[in-house]
Amino acid sequence: MSNQTKQRDYLFDNYKALLIILVVIGHFIEPAYKNNTLLYTLKWLIFSFHMPAFIFISGYFSKRELSFGTLVRKLAVPYLIYELFYYFMYTELLNKDTGLYLLRPKFSLWYIMALFIWRVITPYVKRIPHYMLVSIAAGLLIGCSNMPNNFLSIPRILVFYPFFLAGMNFDRELISKLRTPVKKTIAAISFAAFTAFLALAPAIRSYSVKIFYGRYNYDFLGQTFAEGMTIRLLCYGIGFFLTYALICLVPEKKNRLSYMGERTMAIYLCHGLTYSYIKSATDWLQNVNTIAESLLLLTACIFLSFAFSIPQLTTFTNQLANIHLPKITLPKKRVPNTRQPFISNHLLKVLYGVKI
Repeated sequence: MSNQTKQRDYLFDNYKALLIILVVIGHFIEPAYKNNTLLYTLKWLIFSFHMPAFIFISGYFSKRELSFGTLVRKLAVPYLIYELFYYFMYTELLNKDTGLYLLRPKFSLWYIMALFIWRVITPYVKRIPHYMLVSIAAGLLIGCSNMPNNFLSIPRILVFYPFFLAGMNFDRELISKLRTPVKKTIAAISFAAFTAFLALAPAIRSYSVKIFYGRYNYDFLGQTFAEGMTIRLLCYGIGFFLTYALICLVPEKKNRLSYMGERTMAIYLCHGLTYSYIKSATDWLQNVNTIAESLLLLTACIFLSFAFSIPQLTTFTNQLANIHLPKITLPKKRVPNTRQPFISNHLLKVLYGVKI
């Protein structure tokens, strides 16, 4: 393998760094954005594309299939540990009994559960003809159901799944074709025009930014099925377009963002705990009203993003994702003329690496 092949592609590090900063900002401005024009516009802009773009890049780096046991070790086990962190914080530090519901992800942990499920099901989904269209149809139809929005994060998993699949189908050559001078200009103008529209169009305020969350059904959002599916389809269009526009605009060379882009998981997890604590224990975030206070909050979000990218936290999250699970060894005992059910053998082999 040549040195050129081994060289790190800083485009993706810069892309992930910018997105993780937007994730942090998007959460921290939540309590104050409704009565603040600057934060209101920023909230709409961020949520229109930041999770689609983040999930797109997750799909891009998920092309290599991993065994079920590896996915359990890298995603499911860390998810359970982080759930325990949240439970401890709420019960011991905030004196709030939220209950330990492992199948109802707390706050930002839905993304880890979603990533686990996407990686498990995608090899099978890709066998379905026109699976991209099928995934979009599923994302539209789930809004018609009354399924609890936080159970296994199923609504979000279905709504955002098309972006994961789109990322898997992209390659570096296709991304390079998007980064021509003409397309960069179009992308910059598009972002500016969309931001101006969000700031100036009064009709926007008749809708809730929750249309981009992916977790709520149409009834909750006050929409008919037809209206809800039309708006969600529009959200898909905006999400895909701005995701590709961002790819056009992100710098390709190494810079200060590149370091952070290698450590996004630590930032994602730590900011969630920090935000949840500050929001529950204080009223600071609810009292951001002036432009000066808004700019101070945005600066603090950027500072926290860099602070959570320190090597110690990154090492800790990496260690959690590489926990060695013990293997279960069954006694070698053969029963004459008796055959174990396939499903039992198969599950043991997949879950525990048992050699039957």
